[in-house]
Amino acid sequence: MDKAGSAPGASEAPATGGGGDDVLAENIRKAEGYLSRFKSGVVPHFIAGKLDEGRSGETFENLTPIDNSRLCDVARGDAADIDAAANAAAEAFREWSRTPGKERRRILHRIADLIEARAEEIAFVECIDTGQPIRYMSKAAERGAVNYRFFADKAPEASNGLSLPDVEHMNYTLRAPVGPVGIITPWNTPFMLSTWKIAPALAAGCTVVHKPAEWSPLTALLLAEIMQEAGLPEGAVNLVHGFGEDAGVALTEHQAIKAIAFIGESATGSKIMAQGAPTLKRVHFELGGKNPVIVFDDANVDRAVDAAIFMIYSLNGERCTSSSRLLVQKGIYDEVVGRVAERVAKIKVGHPLDPTVWVGPLIHTRHCDKVMGYMDVARADGAKVPVGGGRSDYSDKGNFVAPTLFAGADTSMRIAQEEIFGPVLTAIPFEDEAEAIEIGNDVRYGLAGYVWTGDVARAHRMAHALDAGMIWVNSQNVRHLPSPFGGTKASGIGRDGGDYSFDFYMETKNVCIALGDHRIPKMGV
Repeated sequence: MDKAGSAPGASEAPATGGGGDDVLAENIRKAEGYLSRFKSGVVPHFIAGKLDEGRSGETFENLTPIDNSRLCDVARGDAADIDAAANAAAEAFREWSRTPGKERRRILHRIADLIEARAEEIAFVECIDTGQPIRYMSKAAERGAVNYRFFADKAPEASNGLSLPDVEHMNYTLRAPVGPVGIITPWNTPFMLSTWKIAPALAAGCTVVHKPAEWSPLTALLLAEIMQEAGLPEGAVNLVHGFGEDAGVALTEHQAIKAIAFIGESATGSKIMAQGAPTLKRVHFELGGKNPVIVFDDANVDRAVDAAIFMIYSLNGERCTSSSRLLVQKGIYDEVVGRVAERVAKIKVGHPLDPTVWVGPLIHTRHCDKVMGYMDVARADGAKVPVGGGRSDYSDKGNFVAPTLFAGADTSMRIAQEEIFGPVLTAIPFEDEAEAIEIGNDVRYGLAGYVWTGDVARAHRMAHALDAGMIWVNSQNVRHLPSPFGGTKASGIGRDGGDYSFDFYMETKNVCIALGDHRIPKMGV
């Protein structure tokens, strides 16, 4: 029995006030209005400033994870579509790369304005397409607009370099856009993560071919339309839908594409690196994570529990920075696990357009089956399951998984080593600081780590010792846009954020000017 009713439905704070069936029904009605354009025909590509139905005529079906019913058909891009988009990006690069930074700033701010104007549409469409609750997706457009504004203001300084004087020469550096770039984005929070990649590329003067995830294609078209309306030159941003094995490979191998920015699974990142090698593409990868949240017995336990729960069960657990391993010092392990279990049992699962819901359906049946498979793995390996451990009873139609807590685990178990990417937390006890570091680092990933302690010196020791690209101390994941974002080991290559983004999207050039008649060695005299 589907408790949401018959209609499928889509955003941190409630988008429309309180909860209840009336609010949900109204949100569903609004969402159906926003989705009607997608249902009336094939969702097209966007190439050279125009909607493009593709060269092959092939399509693929897009389903909503709420009840796995058909939402729409989407143009399935292939090598010919990628070639058209890459050539358009190369042509537009001539103009956009020479556009003054102040003008790029103006256009990027205009993009942010238009994103904010369509915030509700973006949120509702994204909720229906991905299953993410409106509680979070209501802020998706706002965060996307902030990304564009931040990099808009950096555009005038993007080409800046350093003055490096020597005795007889003046050296200075400058930066230039690398060229057309390919951007491949994931399905978990697709709109926000697309803006996180595309905004710095445009600020740097690059042009873009964007391939969104095939499981969540819809808001990518909204973003493409917004950027075109804001005044980007035709071809500055191109959108090609499709699958990794055809559109994705064609993009990573295309001669005109100079760099690939990818967010997704580590295994896919390895393939992309190999595919781009013949054309010597630079790559920027934000990949998987199995991030520890480490709670010492001197921590503020109330705040640690709040943060640990939020960082794994928000966004359906489908986030690379989730605190999916809860490491607790033995003296307080039973207390912390008991408190977490009590809270997790109260997390509301349901229709993503219900503003009182915390966890919605997982993105796709294949991913749902993968997450569900770890329930049997956990039990077979001897872990306890005090909460969850199966599908939610909310609906038997969609991809609803009950928020789950595994306890009594150790670091050798698969549930402690592999990225589950769902609303599933694995609790592991540790004895002391040394063991916390050992367990924290005992995974192939190194994206993030979270440390809770009242000892300032220990906080610094842990931050230095954990092999991860980002460490938060006594905090959940709070992003500061100028700071570097990225991981170590199998969690990625490179950093996003502030000037770190320009390190990827731009080439650094050194210019050396002689200050006088310095000695030049003579040969053959």
